[in-house]
Amino acid sequence: MQDINFHSVIPAIAVPFDDNLAIDRDELTRFSRWLAGQPGIGALMTNGHTGEVFSLTPLERAEVTRITAEAVRGICPVISSIVCEGIREAVEQARLAKEAGADALDIMPPHHWLRFGFKPEHCLEYFTAIGDATGLPLIVHVYPAWTRASFSSELLAELARLPAVRAFKIGTREMNKYARDLAAIRAADPSKALLTCHDEYLLASMVQDIDGALVGFASLVPGLIHDLLQAVRAGDLARAIEIQGLITPLKDAVYGAGEPTGEAHGRMKAAMARAGIIRSAAVRPPTQGPSDAELRAIDAALEHAGLLPVAA
Repeated sequence: MQDINFHSVIPAIAVPFDDNLAIDRDELTRFSRWLAGQPGIGALMTNGHTGEVFSLTPLERAEVTRITAEAVRGICPVISSIVCEGIREAVEQARLAKEAGADALDIMPPHHWLRFGFKPEHCLEYFTAIGDATGLPLIVHVYPAWTRASFSSELLAELARLPAVRAFKIGTREMNKYARDLAAIRAADPSKALLTCHDEYLLASMVQDIDGALVGFASLVPGLIHDLLQAVRAGDLARAIEIQGLITPLKDAVYGAGEPTGEAHGRMKAAMARAGIIRSAAVRPPTQGPSDAELRAIDAALEHAGLLPVAA
């Protein structure tokens, strides 16, 4: 296993598909190597929402991790998200991810928690079981405050005390709670890394003493996000605002006024294809690609950021 530098930019990677909507192994290999070699990249994360994880079968999720890990061996570590509904399934998929080459695991809340809620002990048992079964470092994937799968500040502190937990991918999306959550984790164990996953307002979330960024948007603009993080660390607000000014039109074209969605991931994939980062913008149904008007906005944002979109 490779050690992970969590004080870095960690892209949650998109997955290229071929014309038959199968995983494009060669393109995923090429893209992973390119992305891993960008400045400031500490690891790559597979099987996140940006990677259209809900369209992948369990075996395909392991295959994406295997392809990525083989592609970037000796360059950077690989993290795999675990998206399951129960402990047995989670342990099984976590072991598959480890066998495929994952160096750490990002643990999403079981999605039935979004509908029915959960007790804190459910969450602690879930993380403990996965950590015990794999021995891998774990990242707590924090969902938005408005969902029933939101973790209280008190629960986040308890998770920070678990030995297996190494970092938090924080997508609270409610800034008062975000500040309380950061403070609670720092107080419980200041060694645990705090990573923003607020793709749609990077600068605002970075200036609150976070350690790094684990965002799908880094599949598209890894260099800009690295530069932004460096400017924030240097306390150069003017430079940070300048870089955010390049990011914002792209953020608006991809995410609009809302949070990441399946269609937003489709728009980002289209931007990646038009910038020459991946060959095809194909997405698996029911996710749909962007409209002509959305493509025009993407092209304008790419041109503004100097990312040289492919001519339509």
